[in-house]
Parts: sequence; C-alpha cells; structure tokens
Amino acid sequence: MRKLTTNPQDFGRVAVLMGGWSSEREVSLWSGLGVAAALQRRGVNAVAVDADRGIILNLRAQGFDRVFNILHGGAGEDGTVQAVLNLQAIPYTGSGVLASALGMDKLRSKRMWKAEGLPTPDWLWLRSDADALGAGDALGYPLFIKPSEEGSSVGVTKARGADALVAAYREATGANRLQPRAVLAERYIAGGEYTCAILDGQPLPLIRIEPTSEFYDYHAKYIANDTRYICPTDLVPPHEAELQALCLRAYELVGCRGWGRVDFMLDAQGNPWLIEVNTNPGMTSHSLVPMAAAACGMDYEALCWAILETTLEPAPNAAQEPTR
Repeated sequence: MRKLTTNPQDFGRVAVLMGGWSSEREVSLWSGLGVAAALQRRGVNAVAVDADRGIILNLRAQGFDRVFNILHGGAGEDGTVQAVLNLQAIPYTGSGVLASALGMDKLRSKRMWKAEGLPTPDWLWLRSDADALGAGDALGYPLFIKPSEEGSSVGVTKARGADALVAAYREATGANRLQPRAVLAERYIAGGEYTCAILDGQPLPLIRIEPTSEFYDYHAKYIANDTRYICPTDLVPPHEAELQALCLRAYELVGCRGWGRVDFMLDAQGNPWLIEVNTNPGMTSHSLVPMAAAACGMDYEALCWAILETTLEPAPNAAQEPTR
C-alpha cells in the first residue's frame, strides 16, 4: 500500500464516527472503539464520537479536521452522512455519496452488475405477500429473503419452503415500521462463501467463510466463536487472482473508493456469484477486513492508519469510468 505520511499530526483532530441510530448500532460501537484505540496508540488525535444528528451536522464547528467513518448501515452508510461531511468540507474515509447509496441498495447494485455482465444470483423485488409466495416458483428452494438496504444480515431469512415465505417477507420489511424496507428474494447458490477486502484500490487475500449455522447470519458474524475463516484459501493462485479482479471490478462499478469489501459465492463448478458490496465494513475482533490485512502482514493498527491515510488524497471524480 502507498505510504502517504508517518506523522500522526498530519491527520489533525479525527472524529471516529460510531454508533449512530441504525439497526447495526451495536456492531458500529464495537468497531469504533477498536479503531479509535488503535489510532490513539499510533499517536493520532482520534476522538471516539457516538454520533447523533446534531453532532454530525456540527463536526467542523467542533474542531474536527477529518472523519474515520465507521457507522454501519442507515444514514452512516447510505450517503446521507457523506453528503453532510461534503457540505462541511471534511475529508472522510470510505466511499462518497453516490457509491454509498448504491452499495447500500442491493437491488440497484445487482441491476448495475447484471447490466455490465457481472455474475450475480437471480432475484425478484418483493412488494407484497403475493410476490413473496411467487418467489419460490420463480427461484426454487431454498432461497433468501432479505432487506435491500440493511447490512450484517439483519432481517435475512433462508426460506426452505412456501410456508416460510410470508413470515420471511414481513421480517425483512421490518414489522411496524413507518417506512417498510424494500425487500428482495435471491436465488440460493450452493457452494462456498467468500469475501474480498479492498484497500486503496488493491484487493487483499480472499477469505473463505464456513459458519456452523444455516448461513453466515448476525450471530455467526459477531458472536459465535465456531465460525471458521480460511485465509489463505485453498484456491490456486490464478483462480484467486481472477476472483480478486472480478471483485475489484464490482467495487469500481459501484464507484467505491478508499476501502470496502465485496462478498460472493463460489458454486460447485468454481463459478463466482456476486452478493453485495460493503462500503463501511466491520472492524471488530470478528471482522473480515482485519483478517485479510493480517494475512498480508498488516496488523490492526497499521490497517486503521492505512484507511485513515486515504483521506489525505483528493476524492476522485465520481463520474470517472472505472478501469476495465
């Protein structure tokens, strides 16, 4: 990775934005406390900020020079906070407004990938109980029902039969919400689950994920200690390089910058299927980006520094065509 500075004073006063008000608040707090402590150990004037709307609107007035954004989900990851930071002319980690919004919206990112010829499992946009009941006939069983704009597997169900579809759909919409979440049904891909972390335009080593639960759900991600992570994988180097290139292409098409993660499945024939892009991945003790960084010799503190370093470079033109 490029080294832009060795002087922690070059960053100025850094707000590590964490917590927030999304369904992923708890995970964000875990991530943020880890990031803030790591940066402080490296001499950075980093302040852990449990973000609310008033704080975010006044970060420049509070004397902050830049932001390490580790808010997960909701306004912190869908472009809203990014727009507020742009208005205050505060550099921040991660993707900009458009890429954050697209990355958070699985329906639209999948449409973009398909239009560009990238592989992603077939899906349906569900808008009613009747749509949910028709999903099994269209996509087969099992299938996934998931919110389009949530992370950390919040609201995701693996439905094995028609009797589970309506309940899964209602769970994904978010019961009793004033604004129900958009929901999609997605074809199940039998095979291995993988992720590719990307830092400063460079893919890191792939990780194969082997949960003991039905799928890689919230519990398997953040609580269970029996989920297996294989890194380096047993993939032959040319195949891994092809998969890394695919993930980088998917990441660039969405317009991502700085850092992120692309999740995909690998079927029994070795064919990849893109699932989603994460523009503000977790940085907890169970998280995948730190694991991938460790596999290439970068410890947690060095990773946090490298992510923060990306804020020292001018943001690229969001309309620039990604490298093919």
